[in-house]
Amino acid sequence: MKIYSIDKFDAINDGKTICTSAIQAAIDHCHNQGGGRVVIPSGGVYVSGTIELKSNVDLYLENGATLQASRNETDYKASHIVGEYGGNRGSFLITSNNSKNISIQGSGTIDGQAEAFMDGWWTDDGEYIRKPKEFRARIIGLIGCNNIKINDIYIKNAAQWTCQLTGCNEVVIDSVTIKNGLDIPNCDGIDPDHCKNVRISNCHIECGDDGIVIKTTKEFSEYGDSENIVILGCTIISTSSAIKIGTESHNNIRDVIVSNCIIKKSHRGLSIQLRDQGTVENIMFTNCLIETRKFHNKYWGNGEAIYITAVERHDYEEPGIVKNVICKNILFRSENGVFIVGTKHSPIKNIVLEGVQGIISKKSKFPVSNYDLRPRHSEEHGGFTPGNLGCITAHYVDGLIIRESSVKIAGEEVDHWNGFLETKDVSNLNFVENRD
Repeated sequence: MKIYSIDKFDAINDGKTICTSAIQAAIDHCHNQGGGRVVIPSGGVYVSGTIELKSNVDLYLENGATLQASRNETDYKASHIVGEYGGNRGSFLITSNNSKNISIQGSGTIDGQAEAFMDGWWTDDGEYIRKPKEFRARIIGLIGCNNIKINDIYIKNAAQWTCQLTGCNEVVIDSVTIKNGLDIPNCDGIDPDHCKNVRISNCHIECGDDGIVIKTTKEFSEYGDSENIVILGCTIISTSSAIKIGTESHNNIRDVIVSNCIIKKSHRGLSIQLRDQGTVENIMFTNCLIETRKFHNKYWGNGEAIYITAVERHDYEEPGIVKNVICKNILFRSENGVFIVGTKHSPIKNIVLEGVQGIISKKSKFPVSNYDLRPRHSEEHGGFTPGNLGCITAHYVDGLIIRESSVKIAGEEVDHWNGFLETKDVSNLNFVENRD
């Protein structure tokens, strides 16, 4: 493999000089020579705006090397991946469009400098959720790429999305550490959108939004479904959902396995949130340990360990269907239990809870006496309403098997809890060898 160090292209590691042109020159030269490795060497901080990876280039960060996001909007190029989100403009530090055989590897660090893109707080009490500036830097954004590897690197302080993959195929993400602020909004960990054949394994993720979220956004529907995705052996801390499917679900999402993951200090554990017209089917959640607790109400989530919903985003559109979901060997301690809710016209179909063992206990100061079906009724926070909860809550479900499972409440039982199972319009319900 041919190796090209960015310092040979006049990159300066003083933590001040903008090195975008030097890094891009190294990538371009490597690509033009047929491919190889572009090295960010150890021993300093290289500040950069948007750099574009190209086919057959491996971007390698040596141990002790830091690639740092510039604080200046003018150092970034317009993004092909949703230029504006949540009222904020943003662009990526590392991007690539329609490339093949690309990788980002090594034991070095990528620093998103999130603090530089924040301006005060969204909450009156001055904690929980930061208020972003009009522009935020994102970290990795790849679109239409094939054969991608992201291995071993340490990413911290993303101001918005950390790793956004859109319309990509054959993706391996292994042993990556992501540590973002738990009070930074929209700083998702890893987002496969319209992606196929994805393997995410052995990663540790901490972030103030969803840890890993699989989706199919409306803007890129031409890339089709998200399918054949494996998430294995990850540890996740999230102020939102640790692992989520949806809410953006305009195409189908199918054939997903989540296994051997540990979720701690999260607002939700394992989550399916269908809000659009796609189908979510053939999902397996197995062998996971979950700890959840309630956060501030501005975050979607109610402390649920397992959350499966299919409700309309807009009052004038019925959602698609969630079907064929297995939750097996799940051990949890949480502030809420299992929440499975569809609609009359879109009931959730064929759900199996097997070996689900949980204890519900109060930890936070925030109440959980409600149904959190956000987003709904054409509002981001529409669908947050009071209601009676069971240890397992099931509404509009066709086909629910509960086998060898037990969920209990520890401490005083309060008015909004309605026993082990709270149901509404559930058909084909089967209990098999359940424990007290």
